[in-house]
Amino acid sequence: MRIKRAVNAVKKRRAILKQAKGYRGTKSKLYRVAREQVMKSGQYAYIGRKHRKRDFRSLWITRINAACRANGIRYSLFIDGLKKNNINLNRKVLSDMAINEPLAFAKLCESIKK
Repeated sequence: MRIKRAVNAVKKRRAILKQAKGYRGTKSKLYRVAREQVMKSGQYAYIGRKHRKRDFRSLWITRINAACRANGIRYSLFIDGLKKNNINLNRKVLSDMAINEPLAFAKLCESIKK
């Protein structure tokens, strides 16, 4: 006896078309095209999650560098000084500190210069 896929096939198609909602043209209307685009979109989303981490790290570094130079020290020397003085703050926290608490960041820079 053969297995008929009527209900399951329709459910599967409906799920793909629901995911493709909002895509331009036939990518949101035709199942075959929509399936391809949903797969490609999933790949872009996966890659994007990796890129977001890189982008934020480079943003933090840029902010820290700007704050360091305002306090008369280079970024590389600042990070080196943190490591030598066993100050374990990550770049996200340092960036936030540089923006929201510039006086505390300035004190940190002064302690590293010494």
